[in-house]
Amino acid sequence: MRFSTLLGLLPAVIAASPSLSPQVKVAKNTCTVVSLGGGQDDGPNILYAFETCRSGGTIVLDQSYVVNTVLVTSGLKNVRIELSGVVQYTPNIPYWSLNSYFLEYQNATTYWFLSGDHIHLYGGGTLHANGQVWWDYPHKVLASPSLITYVSPGTTRQTVGTAGGSSTAFARPIPLTVGNASNVLVEDLTQIGSPLWASSQNNFVYQSTNVTYRRMNISSTSYSSNPAANSDGWDIYRSSYITIEDSTVHNHDDCVSFKPNTTNAVVRNLYCNGSHGISVGSLGQYAGETDIVANIYVKNISMNNAQNGARIKVFGGSPDPDSTAGGGTGYVRNVTFENFYANNVDYPIYINQCYSTPAQVCAKYPSKLVISDVHYINVHGTSSGNKGHLVAELECTSECHDITATGTNLTSPKGPARYYCQNIASETLLDFPCTSPPP
Repeated sequence: MRFSTLLGLLPAVIAASPSLSPQVKVAKNTCTVVSLGGGQDDGPNILYAFETCRSGGTIVLDQSYVVNTVLVTSGLKNVRIELSGVVQYTPNIPYWSLNSYFLEYQNATTYWFLSGDHIHLYGGGTLHANGQVWWDYPHKVLASPSLITYVSPGTTRQTVGTAGGSSTAFARPIPLTVGNASNVLVEDLTQIGSPLWASSQNNFVYQSTNVTYRRMNISSTSYSSNPAANSDGWDIYRSSYITIEDSTVHNHDDCVSFKPNTTNAVVRNLYCNGSHGISVGSLGQYAGETDIVANIYVKNISMNNAQNGARIKVFGGSPDPDSTAGGGTGYVRNVTFENFYANNVDYPIYINQCYSTPAQVCAKYPSKLVISDVHYINVHGTSSGNKGHLVAELECTSECHDITATGTNLTSPKGPARYYCQNIASETLLDFPCTSPPP
């Protein structure tokens, strides 16, 4: 309710604000936003620029801006956005938790919802999300729960929802969401300090098609003892024909994650550090829903100091028809990981069909989501040794078909490499010897 109310007010706010125009210089369908300075909120002026130059125009953001207003820039057509300055979102947790734009999946919300057709966002500038405040905040709340003063009576004070998602009371906004959009190119930007997934990775591709990211530099690094947890580089949801290339990611969760109903995606030439891998999933979280990921090509990846490398993660089954922690149906099909380099990675290759599900539940209720046609080509490098000799684990709770591997060359600092396999239909399609996982 709060989000639709806010959106209903936005056009009226823009239309009723002619006093904002001196801060937006308009010339030949180019709108240049002049920063207010002094820590004042530049958000309304940015919205005014988008409204004025929304069709065939150019929006220029070439200064340092402070934003304390949710940015919903929708209905754009043939628009160029030159971001050569800095857009810094305020660390105003009470405001953003109540007002960031709601995206439904795992209670995700966003600071900036960019929507329309034929959009080019570029310029070498920076999106700064002040993530440190968000990473530290839950730890402060544990010490003093009264810090959450903006939660409605009776609402949970929990700061994390199911499977790492946001709770309904504590949103963690995504710095940039390309949503309900087509033919979008985002390139040559730096992103700093995304608050957290599920409601905040650095980039969310949401119900969109033909979206390309290139030459992005993403960093979510904590400067306190509280880690920058769950700060995905990209998550893709209900979208198709997505390309991510030539980029660098320093974070503490998935470098790229293919969420439900992602098809026809290419990820190539990425350097990932501190990551949880290039991940298909998680999938099958919601009982009664069908999740599909198909036609995914991942090539030329350098995965460093990471938990996982080439990963597929699927929830197990559930006896609960209303479960939000497993029981969904669907499939993973036609996924290729090629020229994948692992350096100090716990699980260089990992299939987990019992993700975030107790083992006893999986044993009784195997996953309903089918994994097939997955190919590993030239996966090489070293594990971290944190799992002993283990370098690959392919564990399916229901049989996985057409899983192949060629050119595998993985080592462990703890000794001879070991590969665990369970319920793989034809182990002869793998170029490494499988052993059963320990009980």
